[in-house]
Amino acid sequence: MVQQSMELVVPSLDRLDAYADALRRGFWSDNTRREASAREELAAIAADPAKFVASLDDPQARGAPIKLPDGTTVKRLPSYRRWIWDGDFCGNMNFRWQPGTADLPPTVLGHVGYGVPAWKRRRGYATRALALQLPACKREGLPHIDLTTDPDNEASQKVITANGGTLVGRFRSDAHGKEQMRWRIVL
Repeated sequence: MVQQSMELVVPSLDRLDAYADALRRGFWSDNTRREASAREELAAIAADPAKFVASLDDPQARGAPIKLPDGTTVKRLPSYRRWIWDGDFCGNMNFRWQPGTADLPPTVLGHVGYGVPAWKRRRGYATRALALQLPACKREGLPHIDLTTDPDNEASQKVITANGGTLVGRFRSDAHGKEQMRWRIVL
C-alpha cells in the first residue's frame, strides 16, 4: 500500500544524492539502454550536478537532439522527468509530448514512462504516480496518452489498467527489436 506522503517532485539538487544512489544500486531511467544509461547519468552528475538536474526539466525542448540506437538523431520533444518521492527516491515519471497534437513521432513509444527500483516495488508507487501525472498531461491539451509495455510486463500493465488504460494493440518496436503492447488512457 502506498504511503500517504508519496508525491511527484521536480528533481532538485537536494534530492540528487538519493537518485544517484539508486543508479549505483541498479536503477536506470531508460528501459532501452538500461545500465548504459545509468552509467551515463552518473557521469553527468559527477561532471556537473546542477546541469544534470536542469536537463531533466525541458518543456521547451531546448536540449540536444536524441541519439537513437542506430546512431541517427531526432529532434527532442518537450519533456520533463519527475521523481517519485516518499521521503526518499522511489522512482521516475517521464512525460513527453508534441504541442498541439496527441500524435507522437514513430521514434517515441509513448507519452509517459515510469520506473520504480526493485527495492521499492509492490507498494503501489507506480500506480499512484501515474494517477498524479495524468492531470499534467491533460493540461498540455492531450485528449489521451499512449504508453507501451513488454507483453510479459504484467506489473506495468496492471499500473496502466488501474488508471483506466485499455489495450490498443501490439506492434513490433524497432527501438526495442521486439513485440510491444500499446495502451491508451483517455484523459
